[in-house]
Amino acid sequence: MKTTAPYGSWPSPIDAALVASHDGRPDYLGAVGEEVWWTEPRPAEGGRRALMRLSADGGEARSVLPAPWNVRNRVIEYGGVPWAGIARDEGGPLIVFTHFADQRLYAYEPDVPDRAPRPLTPVAEVVPGGLRWCDPLLVPEGPAGPEVWCVLEEFTGEGPTDLRRVIAAVPLDGSAADDRGHVRELTDDASRFVTGPRLSPDGSRAAWLAWDHPAMPWDGTQVRTARVTAAGGFEDVRTVAGGPEESVAQVEWAPDGALLMSSDESGWWNLQRLDLDASATDPGRRRDLCPREEEFAAGLWRIGQKWFVPLESGPIATLHGRGGLRLGVLDPHSGELADSTGPWTEWAAVAAAGDRVFGVAAGPHSSYEVVELDTRTGHSRVVAAHHKDPVDPAHYPQPRERTFTGPDGRDIHAQVYPPRHPGYEAPEGELPPYVVWAHGGPTSRAPLVLDLEIAYFTSRGIGVVEVNYGGSTGYGRAYRNRLREQWGIVDVEDCAAVARRLAAEGEADPARLAVRGGSAGGWTSAASLTSPAAEGLYACGTISYPILDLAGWATDETHDFESQYLESLVGPRESVPERYHDRSPLHHADRVGVPFLLLQGLDDVICPPVQCERFVAEVDGSGVPYAYLTFEGEGHGFRRAETIIRAVEAELSLYAQAFGIERDDVPVLELNR
Repeated sequence: MKTTAPYGSWPSPIDAALVASHDGRPDYLGAVGEEVWWTEPRPAEGGRRALMRLSADGGEARSVLPAPWNVRNRVIEYGGVPWAGIARDEGGPLIVFTHFADQRLYAYEPDVPDRAPRPLTPVAEVVPGGLRWCDPLLVPEGPAGPEVWCVLEEFTGEGPTDLRRVIAAVPLDGSAADDRGHVRELTDDASRFVTGPRLSPDGSRAAWLAWDHPAMPWDGTQVRTARVTAAGGFEDVRTVAGGPEESVAQVEWAPDGALLMSSDESGWWNLQRLDLDASATDPGRRRDLCPREEEFAAGLWRIGQKWFVPLESGPIATLHGRGGLRLGVLDPHSGELADSTGPWTEWAAVAAAGDRVFGVAAGPHSSYEVVELDTRTGHSRVVAAHHKDPVDPAHYPQPRERTFTGPDGRDIHAQVYPPRHPGYEAPEGELPPYVVWAHGGPTSRAPLVLDLEIAYFTSRGIGVVEVNYGGSTGYGRAYRNRLREQWGIVDVEDCAAVARRLAAEGEADPARLAVRGGSAGGWTSAASLTSPAAEGLYACGTISYPILDLAGWATDETHDFESQYLESLVGPRESVPERYHDRSPLHHADRVGVPFLLLQGLDDVICPPVQCERFVAEVDGSGVPYAYLTFEGEGHGFRRAETIIRAVEAELSLYAQAFGIERDDVPVLELNR
């Protein structure tokens, strides 16, 4: 027999500390010989990323470096691949990695007793932390001696866009640790953005991606190749694929020396093969390997992300899908694609050791795990980061994927998480409150996976709906192009349409709807509270590390990577300057008529606190209840356990007050007026 109690008042074993302890997922998988390595979050250790190692014969994965080593970097501020390794016949593996605290590149031999990491790159002199490295490639027998080739991001001044990026070679002997002059630059800085190089199987060629402002990597990139000279330099640099309206998200070499690419030339990121031609005017023969209206990649938010990996025997392990990504093995000759088996519905990374494939995978009822696929047998098994239910799974939501109809009849993809509790039910006739979650990016997507932060609310009787509004990845280029020059309109309208539909269907209480999001989702939340398109719809909102002033964000109030993102999201500033004013929540703060919570990291350089401060100054004294919580030591997105706990509990307290729910298990959020 279930206890009857109002929605939102139910007790739950999923507390904020449990949410914080499960924040983040394994990432940056890679093979070192027959071993698989990756990074893993440590919220209880100041949010650092630990480097993990799993031996070829199985056993327990173990952390390679103790605290405070933090295997992470700040290239393009979102970071990129922070480590690489090779197996050696003697002395065990050699690993290179970036340390977040000083952004230096280090070498480490974990099997050599008492051997500490040693720096390979110097401390930045012009700007503290202004020499950054990512997407490394170990070249132990290169023409110029043992080196690591990687992306170098070098700040040349104090401004957020005073920088350059090149592909550079760092000697492994440590000679560059105190002398920047020992770093060899393999490319010039004519391209604003580059990925790390991929070396052909015979070592004679390198390939990488490049793009320039105002394009983002999902708008248009170029595939570059070069010949590696006898001295270890690059020559005959050519653009062989890509362009202003073609996004190539990843490039790799096939075992036979052809290039493999994930290109959206067809309107979907599909795998292609390019047989390079020696002619300077003809890049070679290009063909689709598995043409489908599915994505074989996603937005390149971090340098070096991988969605496919060629296997030594010829097939290609690849993530693919429409919406969620699953793991398959592609025969590049026949085009046959065989999917792996198992309960996982969302795959987020892939790596290979020989013909063994590894990925990070999750599902609606399980968190992200490290999974191995044996391509010879087709058998999949969890090998690390095993999901363990910290509470009775009956407290987890049972999500549904839905496609809603928006303005002009357009499709809107979303995931609905109704309230669920094994021991409680609401009084007959009562409708549940719902919170609309707007994801960040905005060129990104909310995956359908078990998220204890969602379960924190649903197990208390508050529903959640994640909206993959127009502009999201996973549904083809046309879907994500819906947001071009429409940011603040399409995203707001799509979220509102989903909320209204749930209310019209009798699934959600129309008087108890909220909106929340972080980063670009914070923008959508704030815009929803100030836009006529959502007027009177939401009873409150949670806005985390947001963009609030487009004009400021388009000038000197964000980082270089996204400094011209608004040219496509809003429109050319020189041509339509009025849009930058008219769509900014800052300039419509007087329209906010409901309580809101504003959360901000004080070290955020992507969405700096100054925008929140200006917004609060406009609202203060208006009579609208609000709270503004800031967190020392946090940047863009919260990583520390104590921060996550405070933020989650504050959000619940806001909903309790706005929805008229009685709770005494979280601190009362004090609201200013």
